[in-house]
Amino acid sequence: MSEHKAPLVVDNPWTALRRYTDARIALGRAGVSLPTAAQLAFQLDHARARDAVHLPLDRAALLPRLQGCGLDLIELHSAAADRHVYLQRPDLGRRLDAASRARLDALAAPGCELAFVIADGLSARAVNEHAAAMLAAILPRLDGWRLGPLTLVEQGRVAIGDEIGAGLRADIVVVLIGERPGLSSPDSLGLYLTHAPRPGRSDAERNCISNVRPAGQSFAAAAHRLHHLLAESRRRGLSGVALKDDTELTTLASDCQGSFLLGVQGSDAG
Repeated sequence: MSEHKAPLVVDNPWTALRRYTDARIALGRAGVSLPTAAQLAFQLDHARARDAVHLPLDRAALLPRLQGCGLDLIELHSAAADRHVYLQRPDLGRRLDAASRARLDALAAPGCELAFVIADGLSARAVNEHAAAMLAAILPRLDGWRLGPLTLVEQGRVAIGDEIGAGLRADIVVVLIGERPGLSSPDSLGLYLTHAPRPGRSDAERNCISNVRPAGQSFAAAAHRLHHLLAESRRRGLSGVALKDDTELTTLASDCQGSFLLGVQGSDAG
């Protein structure tokens, strides 16, 4: 008579939910530990996240794609000389080096309503793979806007857009930047909008659209959100915590007339 042996890996009851998310849920167990496959997958994703932080900007591949967007392109560099300094001194990544400041001053920019800044941030991979596609999604929506030149910054952080926006005399600056890699998202692009950019602006004075990538928020959805925020920022003259992103609510309200969940009343309202 054969003995019934317990399986080496015990499945989690939530296993079916894994198809809806990249998050580490329902991994099962082997005894009191993770199964070997789940542990190896964790180590691989951890390595990918670390690689994303150190991967350099692929200028040779990126520049031709950015030049095709129709905007003048300016290459700048932060005050962080290299990646090692960038990671150890966040403050240097928030401002331009002397040569870049001089290049910006020499432009004598006439001013613009909107300027885009692309910075490698903590994931150059995100910029390498998604920045050009994001620009291609948003630029056709900006008919009638006075756009400034596009700037590409190496070793840059979000706040470097404030100095660049002020130098270009831009009313609004949008920074496209590689976000801090997660274990399931080493290629996440972030969009940061600041009205009246100038050095010293705080994070509370910005709006952020996060997780822009094919496996996250699509370029079309991000462009829809960004266009709405830009229009409201221009109309109201502000950004940050005072400017709410109500694009989802607006879309739901238009699609669900009369829904008691949204408090939208139909024509029979008393």
